[in-house]
Amino acid sequence: MPDSLTAPAALPSPRRGFPWRRFGSDALYMVALGIICALIITYAFGNGTGFWVNLVISACIGTIAFTIIDGVRLAVWGEGRRPPWLAFGGLIALGVAAGQILGARLAGQILGLELSGLHTLGTTRTTGMLLFTLLATGGVSLVFASRDRVMRAEAAAAEEKARAEATARQAVQAQLQLLQAQIEPHMLFNTLANLQGLIALDPARAQKMLDQLIQFLRGTLSSSRAQETTLAQEFALLDAYLGLMGVRMGSRLTYAFDLPDPLRGVALPPMLLQPLVENAIAHGLEPTIDGGHVAVSARRDGDKLVLCITDTGRGLDAGPGKQGTGVGLANTRERLHALFGERAGVTLTDAPGGGTLACVTLPI
Repeated sequence: MPDSLTAPAALPSPRRGFPWRRFGSDALYMVALGIICALIITYAFGNGTGFWVNLVISACIGTIAFTIIDGVRLAVWGEGRRPPWLAFGGLIALGVAAGQILGARLAGQILGLELSGLHTLGTTRTTGMLLFTLLATGGVSLVFASRDRVMRAEAAAAEEKARAEATARQAVQAQLQLLQAQIEPHMLFNTLANLQGLIALDPARAQKMLDQLIQFLRGTLSSSRAQETTLAQEFALLDAYLGLMGVRMGSRLTYAFDLPDPLRGVALPPMLLQPLVENAIAHGLEPTIDGGHVAVSARRDGDKLVLCITDTGRGLDAGPGKQGTGVGLANTRERLHALFGERAGVTLTDAPGGGTLACVTLPI
């Protein structure tokens, strides 16, 4: 296989540093546990020493045990990974024993007391404290393990949700590209059919129309395959399209645009209005002897953008002016639904004074 087709070897992922933030949040549990242990030893066991003395002893034992157990766990297995229970059990036993012996010695030095009964192996008091520390540490380890399971479940759920959303976006994008690919030939085939008929009747106008078509295609080829455009660009394409239609219809077609300056940069799907303008000409104006007028306008209504195409043609009750593919209006509705759901739509009504009013409403 050629080198150019050979997939590059995967680079090893860089090792992440020690999770100090997680270690610090775990330390808060250790502080709470030390206070609880001091309260239990002072008021439940009643060993004759004061609360503050027991608190210092618990803090020293707990800090050393916690540093060994949680520090090694995070350093070896990392954050969010579950360590093997056998290895983790041995780590807990080591941490508890070291915490009991070294912590009791440290507490004795801080308090200036002789605490050999707490750090001498084999004594009854040391054995009892070891069991107590082991139970307390085991309880906290279960809390950490449960929290890790919850974190792993949440991370897995978030990853699955992101994967589902990415799949949905890809499906919607594929659908939009298919719909848009259908709209472009729809306009082109109609124009070429009209050009074919004009060649025999008026070669000069046919040549002018062909020139306009080439100019129109140059302006639309790249933008028609973009994911979004602006209102200013959309209106410019409509101007080019109506100019092309004006060559064929001559004085029978007039048109006007109303685009407020604050809306010129508003984004929208490309070639959204052109099928509606084409329908206004094909079914409203072209079948009539006198032709008519097409007006394209944009306005803002709260958080909605309202785009309207008004023609002075035959109106809705007259029915289709000529046989069509049925693609334009249906695809416009499907594209809007795929992009915006129920927040967007297309309406067709009778225009005041006759003709048809087609309005597209979509969120800004």
